[in-house]
Amino acid sequence: MTSVAPTSRGPCDTTPGPMSEAVTRLDAMSEPSIFTRILQGEIPAEIVGETENVFAIRDIAPQAPVHLLVIPKTPQYRNVVELAAGDPDLLTEVVGLANTVAAEYADGDFRLVFNTGEGAGQTVFHVHAHVLAGDLNEKSLGG
Repeated sequence: MTSVAPTSRGPCDTTPGPMSEAVTRLDAMSEPSIFTRILQGEIPAEIVGETENVFAIRDIAPQAPVHLLVIPKTPQYRNVVELAAGDPDLLTEVVGLANTVAAEYADGDFRLVFNTGEGAGQTVFHVHAHVLAGDLNEKSLGG
């Protein structure tokens, strides 16, 4: 009889390998995002606008005089590309709420930014839009 080496590591094996790295990534992805925790009331935040499927809050580290975040309530989409492909109507709702809160908290003129990927500055992988307003100009586009 021929024995076959196991393809996964047991619970006591702490040797790093491809399987353990993949499990670590999956565990990190399965933890609720800060936005989900805000929505569930675990973390306080000022909700400045809300629809059935989307909510808006103030950014805790503002990069403009007005800096709001517009967030789908579902954590299903990590970035705007996934959202556009998976639920264009929800993306439309995100943009609509962004327009509404910009009209209420700014003069209606605003910049709408979706960071997609770590290299673009995305730090929370639950899709969200940044509504920036207040004395912005073209030169303020760079980082």
